Amino acid sequence: MSIIGAVNSGYGAVGFFGSPGAARAEDSKPILNPSESTEVQPGRKSSPAECQTCKERKYQDGSDEMVSFKTAQHISPQAAAARVRGHEAEHVSNAYKDAAMNNGKVLQASVSIKTAICPECGRTYVSGGTTATKIKYTNEENPYQQARKSLDRQGTVGANIDLAG
Repeated sequence: MSIIGAVNSGYGAVGFFGSPGAARAEDSKPILNPSESTEVQPGRKSSPAECQTCKERKYQDGSDEMVSFKTAQHISPQAAAARVRGHEAEHVSNAYKDAAMNNGKVLQASVSIKTAICPECGRTYVSGGTTATKIKYTNEENPYQQARKSLDRQGTVGANIDLAG
């Protein structure tokens, strides 16, 4: 099983200090996420264009496989869905490679993409993903496996005979 998720997505310290006659921080927030809406939703601290949390959100893989995102990396909110899907596909590919190399068969592989809502601006973003795989490995030296094959053979001997000959 693997997990990739957003890290460092909490609130950061943002503040502006100036002279008493200067504009307040709320009046002059910088645009951190260009091409996003500058409208502040009710009950939110900032707009998606001004959201420090979305600007600093990073993703990191928590599995023990050799895949991308082993170190925390920033992904733009627009590209996060595709990048997380691609990352989880690496885990599925690794499962098929592992099964092929170790005399196994992939019984099931599924990927789920998780979403969340940014607490600062209210934007829905991809917060990570998980991959679940089930692989069946055969062990020909296992006595239980040998007994099972013997029973299977007994049940199939003579099942397919050609009497029209």
